[in-house]
Amino acid sequence: MIKWFRSGSPWVWLSAAAVSISILLVVTLLGLITARGLVFFWPKDVLQAEYQDLAGNNYRLIGEIQDTEEVPAARLRESGIELPGNEYSYTRYLIKTGNRDALGMDFRLVLPDFLTNIEHPPELMVVERREWGNLYGYLKEVKENGQVVAEGEAAVTELRKRLKRALELHGRIKHIEKDLIGAINYKLEQLRLEERRLELDNNDDPAKRAAITAQRAELQIEYEALQRQRNELFPQFNRDSFSAEIMDGRIIEVPLSKVVRFYFPNAMGVGGKISHYFSKLWEFVSDEPREANTEGGIFPAIFGTVMMVLLMSVLVTPAGVVAAVYLREYAKQGFVVRLIRIAVNNLAGVPSIVYGVFGLGFFVYFLGGNIDALFYPEAQPTPTFGTPGILWSSITLALLTLPVVIVATEEGLARVPRSIREGSLALGATKAETLWRTVLPMASPAMMTGLILAVARAAGEVAPLMLVGVVKLAPSLPLDGNAPYLHLDRKFMHLGFHIYDVGFQSPNVEAARPLVYATALLLVVVIIVLNLAAISIRNRLREKYRSLES
Repeated sequence: MIKWFRSGSPWVWLSAAAVSISILLVVTLLGLITARGLVFFWPKDVLQAEYQDLAGNNYRLIGEIQDTEEVPAARLRESGIELPGNEYSYTRYLIKTGNRDALGMDFRLVLPDFLTNIEHPPELMVVERREWGNLYGYLKEVKENGQVVAEGEAAVTELRKRLKRALELHGRIKHIEKDLIGAINYKLEQLRLEERRLELDNNDDPAKRAAITAQRAELQIEYEALQRQRNELFPQFNRDSFSAEIMDGRIIEVPLSKVVRFYFPNAMGVGGKISHYFSKLWEFVSDEPREANTEGGIFPAIFGTVMMVLLMSVLVTPAGVVAAVYLREYAKQGFVVRLIRIAVNNLAGVPSIVYGVFGLGFFVYFLGGNIDALFYPEAQPTPTFGTPGILWSSITLALLTLPVVIVATEEGLARVPRSIREGSLALGATKAETLWRTVLPMASPAMMTGLILAVARAAGEVAPLMLVGVVKLAPSLPLDGNAPYLHLDRKFMHLGFHIYDVGFQSPNVEAARPLVYATALLLVVVIIVLNLAAISIRNRLREKYRSLES
Protein backbone atom coordinates (compact mmCIF):
# COMPACT_ATOMS: atom_id res chain seq x y z
CA MET A 1 0.00 0.00 0.00
CA ILE A 2 2.83 2.40 0.89
CA LYS A 3 4.53 1.59 -2.39
CA TRP A 4 1.27 2.26 -4.23
CA PHE A 5 0.92 5.65 -2.55
CA ARG A 6 4.52 6.53 -3.35
CA SER A 7 3.95 5.67 -7.01
CA GLY A 8 1.48 8.55 -7.27
CA SER A 9 -1.36 6.41 -8.63
CA PRO A 10 -3.85 7.43 -5.88
CA TRP A 11 -3.42 11.07 -6.76
CA VAL A 12 -3.96 10.31 -10.43
CA TRP A 13 -7.21 8.49 -9.61
CA LEU A 14 -8.23 11.25 -7.19
CA SER A 15 -7.69 13.89 -9.87
CA ALA A 16 -9.65 11.82 -12.39
CA ALA A 17 -12.50 11.41 -9.91
CA ALA A 18 -12.57 15.15 -9.19
CA VAL A 19 -12.67 15.95 -12.91
CA SER A 20 -15.41 13.37 -13.47
CA ILE A 21 -17.53 14.76 -10.63
CA SER A 22 -17.06 18.31 -11.94
CA ILE A 23 -18.10 17.28 -15.44
CA LEU A 24 -21.11 15.43 -14.04
CA LEU A 25 -22.19 18.48 -12.02
CA VAL A 26 -21.81 20.78 -15.02
CA VAL A 27 -23.78 18.41 -17.26
CA THR A 28 -26.49 18.04 -14.60
CA LEU A 29 -26.77 21.81 -14.20
CA LEU A 30 -26.96 22.36 -17.96
CA GLY A 31 -29.50 19.56 -18.23
CA LEU A 32 -31.69 21.14 -15.55
CA ILE A 33 -31.50 24.58 -17.18
CA THR A 34 -32.22 23.08 -20.61
CA ALA A 35 -35.18 21.02 -19.43
CA ARG A 36 -36.73 23.87 -17.44
CA GLY A 37 -35.95 26.48 -20.10
CA LEU A 38 -37.05 24.72 -23.27
CA VAL A 39 -40.30 23.31 -21.84
CA PHE A 40 -41.43 26.89 -21.17
CA PHE A 41 -42.41 27.32 -24.84
CA TRP A 42 -44.43 24.09 -25.16
CA PRO A 43 -48.23 24.69 -25.15
CA LYS A 44 -49.65 22.94 -22.08
CA ASP A 45 -53.16 21.50 -21.97
CA VAL A 46 -55.72 23.62 -20.13
CA LEU A 47 -57.92 21.90 -17.56
CA GLN A 48 -61.39 22.71 -16.33
CA ALA A 49 -62.54 21.36 -12.98
CA GLU A 50 -64.76 21.99 -9.98
CA TYR A 51 -62.78 23.10 -6.94
CA GLN A 52 -63.89 23.28 -3.31
CA ASP A 53 -62.18 25.93 -1.19
CA LEU A 54 -61.65 25.96 2.59
CA ALA A 55 -65.04 27.62 3.16
CA GLY A 56 -66.76 24.75 1.37
CA ASN A 57 -67.68 26.81 -1.68
CA ASN A 58 -67.50 25.18 -5.10
CA TYR A 59 -66.41 27.11 -8.15
CA ARG A 60 -65.10 26.41 -11.61
CA LEU A 61 -61.34 26.45 -12.11
CA ILE A 62 -59.75 26.94 -15.54
CA GLY A 63 -56.01 27.05 -16.12
CA GLU A 64 -52.84 25.14 -16.91
CA ILE A 65 -50.69 23.24 -14.43
CA GLN A 66 -47.49 25.27 -14.18
CA ASP A 67 -45.69 23.23 -11.52
CA THR A 68 -46.16 20.53 -8.88
CA GLU A 69 -44.64 20.16 -5.42
CA GLU A 70 -44.78 17.81 -2.44
CA VAL A 71 -46.05 19.49 0.74
CA PRO A 72 -45.91 17.87 4.22
CA ALA A 73 -49.37 17.01 5.51
CA ALA A 74 -48.60 18.58 8.90
CA ARG A 75 -48.00 21.96 7.29
CA LEU A 76 -51.30 21.78 5.42
CA ARG A 77 -53.23 20.80 8.55
CA GLU A 78 -51.65 23.67 10.48
CA SER A 79 -53.08 26.05 7.89
CA GLY A 80 -56.60 24.73 8.59
CA ILE A 81 -57.03 22.34 5.66
CA GLU A 82 -58.90 19.11 6.43
CA LEU A 83 -57.10 16.40 4.48
CA PRO A 84 -58.54 13.05 3.46
CA GLY A 85 -56.43 10.05 4.52
CA ASN A 86 -53.26 9.90 6.59
CA GLU A 87 -50.61 10.51 3.97
CA TYR A 88 -47.25 11.97 5.04
CA SER A 89 -47.26 14.46 2.18
CA TYR A 90 -49.57 15.61 -0.56
CA THR A 91 -49.00 16.81 -4.09
CA ARG A 92 -49.96 20.42 -4.70
CA TYR A 93 -50.53 22.05 -8.08
CA LEU A 94 -49.53 25.55 -9.07
CA ILE A 95 -52.20 26.41 -11.64
CA LYS A 96 -51.92 29.42 -13.91
CA THR A 97 -55.45 30.80 -14.18
CA GLY A 98 -54.51 34.06 -15.92
CA ASN A 99 -57.15 36.78 -16.37
CA ARG A 100 -55.28 38.99 -13.89
CA ASP A 101 -57.36 42.05 -14.83
CA ALA A 102 -60.59 40.27 -13.87
CA LEU A 103 -59.52 37.79 -11.16
CA GLY A 104 -56.75 39.75 -9.47
CA MET A 105 -54.06 37.06 -9.60
CA ASP A 106 -52.42 34.79 -12.16
CA PHE A 107 -51.75 31.69 -10.08
CA ARG A 108 -53.53 29.51 -7.52
CA LEU A 109 -52.22 26.70 -5.33
CA VAL A 110 -54.69 23.79 -5.24
CA LEU A 111 -54.70 20.21 -3.98
CA PRO A 112 -55.76 17.57 -6.53
CA ASP A 113 -57.94 15.89 -3.87
CA PHE A 114 -60.25 18.92 -3.94
CA LEU A 115 -60.62 18.87 -7.73
CA THR A 116 -63.60 17.09 -9.28
CA ASN A 117 -65.00 16.70 -12.80
CA ILE A 118 -61.59 17.32 -14.36
CA GLU A 119 -61.80 17.66 -18.15
CA HIS A 120 -59.92 19.27 -21.04
CA PRO A 121 -62.50 20.80 -23.40
CA PRO A 122 -61.09 21.35 -26.91
CA GLU A 123 -62.88 24.70 -27.19
CA LEU A 124 -60.93 26.22 -24.26
CA MET A 125 -58.91 29.15 -25.60
CA VAL A 126 -55.63 30.72 -24.46
CA VAL A 127 -55.07 34.34 -25.46
CA GLU A 128 -51.66 36.00 -25.08
CA ARG A 129 -52.13 39.73 -24.49
CA ARG A 130 -49.80 42.70 -24.44
CA GLU A 131 -51.12 43.62 -20.99
CA TRP A 132 -52.49 41.65 -18.02
CA GLY A 133 -51.00 38.32 -19.08
CA ASN A 134 -52.87 35.36 -20.55
CA LEU A 135 -56.62 35.01 -20.84
CA TYR A 136 -58.23 31.58 -20.43
CA GLY A 137 -61.83 31.06 -21.43
CA TYR A 138 -64.40 30.28 -24.11
CA LEU A 139 -64.71 32.40 -27.24
CA LYS A 140 -68.22 33.83 -27.59
CA GLU A 141 -68.38 36.59 -30.17
CA VAL A 142 -66.23 38.64 -32.53
CA LYS A 143 -67.18 42.30 -32.83
CA GLU A 144 -66.46 45.20 -35.17
CA ASN A 145 -67.01 48.65 -33.64
CA GLY A 146 -69.16 47.01 -30.96
CA GLN A 147 -71.36 45.12 -33.43
CA VAL A 148 -71.32 41.30 -33.49
CA VAL A 149 -69.95 39.95 -36.79
CA ALA A 150 -69.46 36.28 -35.85
CA GLU A 151 -70.30 33.89 -33.04
CA GLY A 152 -70.14 30.17 -32.35
CA GLU A 153 -67.89 28.08 -34.59
CA ALA A 154 -67.58 30.86 -37.20
CA ALA A 155 -66.06 33.14 -34.57
CA VAL A 156 -62.73 31.27 -34.58
CA THR A 157 -62.14 31.76 -38.31
CA GLU A 158 -63.22 35.38 -38.14
CA LEU A 159 -61.04 36.04 -35.11
CA ARG A 160 -57.99 34.52 -36.80
CA LYS A 161 -58.48 36.68 -39.89
CA ARG A 162 -59.04 39.88 -37.94
CA LEU A 163 -56.11 39.22 -35.59
CA LYS A 164 -53.79 38.88 -38.58
CA ARG A 165 -55.01 42.27 -39.78
CA ALA A 166 -54.54 43.78 -36.31
CA LEU A 167 -50.97 42.47 -36.07
CA GLU A 168 -50.14 43.99 -39.47
CA LEU A 169 -51.52 47.34 -38.34
CA HIS A 170 -49.54 47.08 -35.09
CA GLY A 171 -46.36 46.51 -37.08
CA ARG A 172 -47.06 49.53 -39.29
CA ILE A 173 -47.82 51.78 -36.31
CA LYS A 174 -44.70 50.60 -34.51
CA HIS A 175 -42.58 51.24 -37.61
CA ILE A 176 -43.96 54.77 -37.92
CA GLU A 177 -43.53 55.58 -34.22
CA LYS A 178 -40.20 53.95 -33.49
CA ASP A 179 -38.33 54.11 -36.80
CA LEU A 180 -39.68 57.04 -38.82
CA ILE A 181 -40.82 59.44 -36.08
CA GLY A 182 -37.90 58.31 -33.91
CA ALA A 183 -35.44 59.26 -36.67
CA ILE A 184 -37.07 62.68 -37.05
CA ASN A 185 -36.96 63.31 -33.31
CA TYR A 186 -33.27 62.40 -33.33
CA LYS A 187 -32.57 64.88 -36.16
CA LEU A 188 -34.58 67.60 -34.40
CA GLU A 189 -32.53 67.04 -31.25
CA GLN A 190 -29.30 67.34 -33.27
CA LEU A 191 -30.54 70.62 -34.73
CA ARG A 192 -31.35 71.91 -31.23
CA LEU A 193 -27.85 71.02 -30.06
CA GLU A 194 -26.30 72.68 -33.12
CA GLU A 195 -28.30 75.86 -32.45
CA ARG A 196 -27.26 75.78 -28.81
CA ARG A 197 -23.61 75.40 -29.89
CA LEU A 198 -23.89 78.56 -32.00
CA GLU A 199 -25.26 80.41 -28.97
CA LEU A 200 -22.38 79.27 -26.76
CA ASP A 201 -19.87 80.32 -29.43
CA ASN A 202 -21.61 83.70 -29.84
CA ASN A 203 -21.96 82.91 -33.51
CA ASP A 204 -24.76 84.99 -35.02
CA ASP A 205 -24.16 83.85 -38.60
CA PRO A 206 -27.61 84.37 -40.22
CA ALA A 207 -26.89 81.81 -42.93
CA LYS A 208 -26.30 79.00 -40.43
CA ARG A 209 -29.34 79.94 -38.38
CA ALA A 210 -31.48 80.15 -41.49
CA ALA A 211 -30.27 76.70 -42.58
CA ILE A 212 -31.18 75.26 -39.16
CA THR A 213 -34.61 76.90 -39.29
CA ALA A 214 -35.23 75.56 -42.81
CA GLN A 215 -34.19 72.03 -41.84
CA ARG A 216 -36.38 72.17 -38.71
CA ALA A 217 -39.36 73.31 -40.80
CA GLU A 218 -38.86 70.44 -43.26
CA LEU A 219 -38.59 67.92 -40.44
CA GLN A 220 -41.67 69.38 -38.76
CA ILE A 221 -43.66 68.92 -41.98
CA GLU A 222 -42.50 65.29 -42.21
CA TYR A 223 -43.33 64.78 -38.53
CA GLU A 224 -46.87 66.10 -38.92
CA ALA A 225 -47.42 63.96 -42.02
CA LEU A 226 -46.32 60.83 -40.15
CA GLN A 227 -48.51 61.76 -37.19
CA ARG A 228 -51.54 62.08 -39.48
CA GLN A 229 -50.67 58.73 -41.07
CA ARG A 230 -50.38 57.11 -37.64
CA ASN A 231 -53.60 58.70 -36.37
CA GLU A 232 -55.46 57.40 -39.41
CA LEU A 233 -54.38 53.86 -38.52
CA PHE A 234 -55.55 53.98 -34.89
CA PRO A 235 -59.33 53.77 -35.59
CA GLN A 236 -58.70 50.75 -37.82
CA PHE A 237 -56.37 49.23 -35.22
CA ASN A 238 -58.91 49.60 -32.40
CA ARG A 239 -61.88 48.54 -34.52
CA ASP A 240 -62.12 44.83 -33.70
CA SER A 241 -62.63 43.00 -30.42
CA PHE A 242 -63.93 39.70 -29.08
CA SER A 243 -65.79 38.56 -25.99
CA ALA A 244 -64.93 35.49 -23.95
CA GLU A 245 -66.37 33.69 -20.93
CA ILE A 246 -63.82 33.25 -18.13
CA MET A 247 -63.86 30.77 -15.26
CA ASP A 248 -66.15 32.74 -12.94
CA GLY A 249 -68.81 32.96 -15.66
CA ARG A 250 -68.29 36.61 -16.55
CA ILE A 251 -68.15 37.72 -20.17
CA ILE A 252 -65.27 40.13 -20.80
CA GLU A 253 -64.44 42.02 -23.97
CA VAL A 254 -60.88 42.25 -25.23
CA PRO A 255 -59.74 44.57 -28.07
CA LEU A 256 -57.62 42.83 -30.70
CA SER A 257 -55.13 45.69 -30.43
CA LYS A 258 -54.07 44.12 -27.10
CA VAL A 259 -53.73 40.55 -28.42
CA VAL A 260 -50.51 38.86 -29.58
CA ARG A 261 -51.89 35.40 -30.42
CA PHE A 262 -54.57 32.91 -29.46
CA TYR A 263 -54.69 29.13 -29.66
CA PHE A 264 -56.63 26.09 -28.49
CA PRO A 265 -54.05 23.83 -26.80
CA ASN A 266 -56.48 20.99 -26.00
CA ALA A 267 -57.41 20.70 -29.68
CA MET A 268 -53.83 20.82 -30.96
CA GLY A 269 -52.14 17.79 -32.43
CA VAL A 270 -48.43 17.08 -32.20
CA GLY A 271 -47.71 19.00 -35.40
CA GLY A 272 -49.65 22.02 -34.20
CA LYS A 273 -47.85 22.04 -30.85
CA ILE A 274 -44.45 21.77 -32.54
CA SER A 275 -45.32 24.68 -34.85
CA HIS A 276 -46.49 26.74 -31.87
CA TYR A 277 -43.33 25.80 -29.94
CA PHE A 278 -40.96 27.10 -32.62
CA SER A 279 -43.10 30.21 -33.11
CA LYS A 280 -42.75 31.02 -29.41
CA LEU A 281 -39.03 30.20 -29.49
CA TRP A 282 -38.48 32.57 -32.42
CA GLU A 283 -40.44 35.29 -30.63
CA PHE A 284 -38.23 34.78 -27.57
CA VAL A 285 -34.97 35.40 -29.45
CA SER A 286 -36.19 38.05 -31.91
CA ASP A 287 -38.78 40.22 -30.16
CA GLU A 288 -38.73 42.90 -27.46
CA PRO A 289 -39.83 42.19 -23.87
CA ARG A 290 -43.23 43.15 -22.54
CA GLU A 291 -45.19 42.83 -19.28
CA ALA A 292 -42.26 43.95 -17.06
CA ASN A 293 -39.89 41.58 -18.94
CA THR A 294 -42.00 38.50 -18.05
CA GLU A 295 -43.41 38.07 -21.57
CA GLY A 296 -42.22 38.51 -25.12
CA GLY A 297 -38.62 38.25 -26.26
CA ILE A 298 -35.16 39.29 -25.16
CA PHE A 299 -33.52 40.38 -28.41
CA PRO A 300 -32.26 43.72 -26.98
CA ALA A 301 -30.50 41.79 -24.19
CA ILE A 302 -28.89 39.39 -26.70
CA PHE A 303 -27.77 42.29 -28.88
CA GLY A 304 -26.40 44.26 -25.93
CA THR A 305 -24.48 41.26 -24.55
CA VAL A 306 -22.84 40.39 -27.87
CA MET A 307 -22.02 44.00 -28.73
CA MET A 308 -20.49 44.67 -25.32
CA VAL A 309 -18.33 41.54 -25.56
CA LEU A 310 -17.13 42.51 -29.04
CA LEU A 311 -16.25 46.04 -27.91
CA MET A 312 -14.50 44.64 -24.84
CA SER A 313 -12.50 42.24 -27.05
CA VAL A 314 -11.42 45.06 -29.36
CA LEU A 315 -10.23 47.07 -26.36
CA VAL A 316 -8.59 44.39 -24.22
CA THR A 317 -6.68 42.47 -26.91
CA PRO A 318 -4.27 45.21 -28.10
CA ALA A 319 -3.79 46.54 -24.57
CA GLY A 320 -3.03 43.09 -23.15
CA VAL A 321 -0.74 42.13 -26.02
CA VAL A 322 1.24 45.38 -25.88
CA ALA A 323 1.68 45.06 -22.11
CA ALA A 324 2.79 41.43 -22.39
CA VAL A 325 5.23 42.20 -25.22
CA TYR A 326 6.81 45.00 -23.23
CA LEU A 327 7.14 42.89 -20.07
CA ARG A 328 8.57 39.86 -21.92
CA GLU A 329 10.58 41.37 -24.78
CA TYR A 330 11.69 44.87 -23.80
CA ALA A 331 11.55 45.46 -20.05
CA LYS A 332 14.71 44.78 -18.08
CA GLN A 333 13.96 41.82 -15.84
CA GLY A 334 14.32 42.80 -12.23
CA PHE A 335 12.48 43.82 -9.09
CA VAL A 336 10.18 46.32 -10.79
CA VAL A 337 9.03 43.85 -13.47
CA ARG A 338 8.50 41.14 -10.85
CA LEU A 339 6.43 43.63 -8.84
CA ILE A 340 4.35 44.46 -11.92
CA ARG A 341 3.70 40.77 -12.59
CA ILE A 342 2.61 40.25 -8.98
CA ALA A 343 0.25 43.22 -9.32
CA VAL A 344 -1.19 41.82 -12.57
CA ASN A 345 -1.79 38.44 -10.96
CA ASN A 346 -3.43 40.08 -7.95
CA LEU A 347 -5.69 42.13 -10.19
CA ALA A 348 -7.17 38.89 -11.52
CA GLY A 349 -8.50 38.15 -8.04
CA VAL A 350 -10.09 41.54 -7.31
CA PRO A 351 -13.91 41.26 -6.92
CA SER A 352 -15.72 42.45 -10.01
CA ILE A 353 -17.89 44.94 -8.10
CA VAL A 354 -14.69 46.84 -7.21
CA TYR A 355 -14.04 47.31 -10.92
CA GLY A 356 -17.62 48.56 -11.24
CA VAL A 357 -17.11 51.17 -8.53
CA PHE A 358 -13.82 52.23 -10.14
CA GLY A 359 -15.47 52.45 -13.56
CA LEU A 360 -18.32 54.55 -12.19
CA GLY A 361 -15.98 56.95 -10.40
CA PHE A 362 -13.17 57.26 -12.94
CA PHE A 363 -14.63 56.48 -16.37
CA VAL A 364 -18.19 57.79 -15.93
CA TYR A 365 -17.90 60.74 -13.54
CA PHE A 366 -14.32 61.89 -14.13
CA LEU A 367 -13.50 60.98 -17.73
CA GLY A 368 -17.05 61.17 -19.10
CA GLY A 369 -17.78 64.39 -17.22
CA ASN A 370 -14.67 66.05 -18.66
CA ILE A 371 -15.54 64.84 -22.17
CA ASP A 372 -18.97 66.43 -21.81
CA ALA A 373 -17.47 69.68 -20.58
CA LEU A 374 -14.95 69.82 -23.45
CA PHE A 375 -16.88 68.44 -26.43
CA TYR A 376 -20.59 68.52 -25.56
CA PRO A 377 -21.22 71.79 -23.65
CA GLU A 378 -24.38 72.39 -25.70
CA ALA A 379 -26.02 69.31 -24.19
CA GLN A 380 -25.46 70.41 -20.57
CA PRO A 381 -26.84 69.84 -17.98
CA THR A 382 -27.95 66.58 -19.62
CA PRO A 383 -24.89 64.30 -19.68
CA THR A 384 -23.76 62.60 -22.87
CA PHE A 385 -20.76 60.51 -21.83
CA GLY A 386 -20.90 61.54 -18.17
CA THR A 387 -23.50 58.86 -17.52
CA PRO A 388 -23.29 55.06 -17.60
CA GLY A 389 -23.26 53.59 -21.11
CA ILE A 390 -22.03 50.70 -23.22
CA LEU A 391 -18.61 52.33 -23.81
CA TRP A 392 -17.82 52.56 -20.10
CA SER A 393 -19.16 49.04 -19.53
CA SER A 394 -16.86 47.67 -22.24
CA ILE A 395 -13.82 49.53 -20.89
CA THR A 396 -14.55 48.41 -17.33
CA LEU A 397 -14.78 44.76 -18.39
CA ALA A 398 -11.66 45.18 -20.53
CA LEU A 399 -9.84 46.34 -17.42
CA LEU A 400 -11.29 43.42 -15.46
CA THR A 401 -10.11 40.82 -18.01
CA LEU A 402 -6.79 42.50 -18.87
CA PRO A 403 -4.68 40.35 -16.46
CA VAL A 404 -5.94 37.16 -18.15
CA VAL A 405 -4.86 38.37 -21.60
CA ILE A 406 -1.47 39.59 -20.33
CA VAL A 407 -0.62 36.30 -18.60
CA ALA A 408 -1.77 34.14 -21.54
CA THR A 409 0.17 36.26 -24.05
CA GLU A 410 3.33 36.17 -21.94
CA GLU A 411 3.10 32.39 -21.78
CA GLY A 412 2.77 32.27 -25.56
CA LEU A 413 5.77 34.52 -26.08
CA ALA A 414 7.84 32.41 -23.68
CA ARG A 415 7.06 29.26 -25.72
CA VAL A 416 8.47 30.68 -28.96
CA PRO A 417 11.88 28.98 -29.42
CA ARG A 418 14.91 31.21 -29.02
CA SER A 419 16.33 29.77 -32.23
CA ILE A 420 13.49 31.38 -34.20
CA ARG A 421 14.42 34.81 -32.88
CA GLU A 422 18.13 34.25 -33.49
CA GLY A 423 17.53 32.99 -37.03
CA SER A 424 15.47 36.05 -37.89
CA LEU A 425 18.08 38.40 -36.48
CA ALA A 426 20.83 36.51 -38.33
CA LEU A 427 19.03 37.11 -41.62
CA GLY A 428 19.17 40.85 -41.04
CA ALA A 429 15.78 41.56 -39.49
CA THR A 430 15.53 44.10 -36.70
CA LYS A 431 14.15 43.21 -33.30
CA ALA A 432 10.87 44.97 -34.11
CA GLU A 433 10.57 43.12 -37.45
CA THR A 434 11.34 39.82 -35.76
CA LEU A 435 8.71 40.51 -33.16
CA TRP A 436 6.06 41.64 -35.65
CA ARG A 437 6.61 39.09 -38.42
CA THR A 438 7.74 36.00 -36.51
CA VAL A 439 7.24 36.00 -32.75
CA LEU A 440 3.76 37.51 -32.52
CA PRO A 441 2.23 35.29 -35.24
CA MET A 442 3.61 32.19 -33.50
CA ALA A 443 2.26 33.42 -30.14
CA SER A 444 -1.16 34.31 -31.59
CA PRO A 445 -2.81 31.01 -30.45
CA ALA A 446 -1.90 31.89 -26.86
CA MET A 447 -3.33 35.39 -27.37
CA MET A 448 -6.57 33.82 -28.57
CA THR A 449 -6.57 31.59 -25.50
CA GLY A 450 -6.41 34.68 -23.31
CA LEU A 451 -9.20 36.27 -25.34
CA ILE A 452 -11.36 33.14 -24.95
CA LEU A 453 -10.94 33.25 -21.18
CA ALA A 454 -11.70 36.98 -21.18
CA VAL A 455 -14.87 36.53 -23.24
CA ALA A 456 -16.07 33.68 -21.01
CA ARG A 457 -15.72 35.83 -17.91
CA ALA A 458 -16.95 39.13 -19.33
CA ALA A 459 -20.11 37.72 -20.91
CA GLY A 460 -21.36 36.44 -17.57
CA GLU A 461 -20.46 39.42 -15.38
CA VAL A 462 -23.36 41.37 -13.90
CA ALA A 463 -22.22 43.25 -10.75
CA PRO A 464 -19.98 45.90 -12.42
CA LEU A 465 -22.43 46.41 -15.28
CA MET A 466 -25.18 47.44 -12.88
CA LEU A 467 -23.07 50.51 -12.09
CA VAL A 468 -21.67 51.45 -15.49
CA GLY A 469 -24.35 50.99 -18.14
CA VAL A 470 -26.83 48.12 -18.00
CA VAL A 471 -30.54 48.87 -17.44
CA LYS A 472 -33.79 46.96 -17.03
CA LEU A 473 -35.22 48.13 -20.35
CA ALA A 474 -33.44 50.07 -23.11
CA PRO A 475 -35.85 51.70 -25.59
CA SER A 476 -33.14 52.16 -28.24
CA LEU A 477 -30.34 49.82 -29.30
CA PRO A 478 -26.74 51.14 -29.28
CA LEU A 479 -26.64 50.48 -33.04
CA ASP A 480 -29.29 51.98 -35.34
CA GLY A 481 -29.79 53.89 -38.58
CA ASN A 482 -29.16 57.34 -37.12
CA ALA A 483 -25.71 58.90 -37.59
CA PRO A 484 -23.16 58.13 -36.20
CA TYR A 485 -24.95 54.73 -36.14
CA LEU A 486 -22.89 53.36 -33.24
CA HIS A 487 -24.00 55.20 -30.09
CA LEU A 488 -21.45 54.35 -27.43
CA ASP A 489 -23.08 56.68 -24.91
CA ARG A 490 -26.35 54.71 -24.73
CA LYS A 491 -27.37 52.35 -21.99
CA PHE A 492 -28.09 48.75 -22.96
CA MET A 493 -29.66 45.49 -21.83
CA HIS A 494 -27.64 42.42 -20.83
CA LEU A 495 -28.64 38.78 -20.48
CA GLY A 496 -27.02 38.36 -17.07
CA PHE A 497 -28.75 41.41 -15.62
CA HIS A 498 -32.00 40.34 -17.31
CA ILE A 499 -31.83 37.04 -15.40
CA TYR A 500 -31.29 38.91 -12.14
CA ASP A 501 -34.08 41.38 -12.85
CA VAL A 502 -36.65 38.77 -13.91
CA GLY A 503 -35.73 36.35 -11.15
CA PHE A 504 -35.52 38.75 -8.20
CA GLN A 505 -37.17 42.04 -9.17
CA SER A 506 -40.21 40.85 -11.10
CA PRO A 507 -43.65 41.82 -9.75
CA ASN A 508 -44.94 38.40 -10.86
CA VAL A 509 -42.38 35.87 -9.63
CA GLU A 510 -44.29 32.72 -10.61
CA ALA A 511 -44.78 33.90 -14.18
CA ALA A 512 -41.12 34.93 -14.46
CA ARG A 513 -39.57 31.72 -13.07
CA PRO A 514 -39.64 29.68 -16.34
CA LEU A 515 -38.28 32.70 -18.20
CA VAL A 516 -35.24 32.75 -15.88
CA TYR A 517 -34.28 29.23 -16.97
CA ALA A 518 -34.83 30.04 -20.65
CA THR A 519 -32.72 33.21 -20.43
CA ALA A 520 -29.97 31.41 -18.49
CA LEU A 521 -29.86 28.73 -21.18
CA LEU A 522 -29.62 31.38 -23.88
CA LEU A 523 -26.78 33.12 -22.03
CA VAL A 524 -24.87 29.82 -21.88
CA VAL A 525 -25.49 29.33 -25.62
CA VAL A 526 -24.25 32.86 -26.43
CA ILE A 527 -21.06 32.31 -24.40
CA ILE A 528 -20.49 28.94 -26.07
CA VAL A 529 -20.94 30.45 -29.56
CA LEU A 530 -18.53 33.31 -28.81
CA ASN A 531 -15.98 30.88 -27.38
CA LEU A 532 -16.33 28.47 -30.29
CA ALA A 533 -15.72 31.31 -32.74
CA ALA A 534 -12.54 32.29 -30.87
CA ILE A 535 -11.43 28.65 -30.55
CA SER A 536 -11.91 28.15 -34.30
CA ILE A 537 -9.68 31.15 -35.04
CA ARG A 538 -7.08 29.92 -32.53
CA ASN A 539 -6.99 26.43 -34.07
CA ARG A 540 -6.47 27.86 -37.55
CA LEU A 541 -3.61 30.00 -36.30
CA ARG A 542 -2.11 27.03 -34.47
CA GLU A 543 -2.19 24.88 -37.61
CA LYS A 544 -0.77 27.71 -39.68
CA TYR A 545 2.32 28.17 -37.49
CA ARG A 546 2.83 24.59 -36.35
CA SER A 547 5.37 23.99 -39.13
CA LEU A 548 7.45 26.92 -37.89
CA GLU A 549 7.50 25.55 -34.35
CA SER A 550 8.81 22.22 -35.59
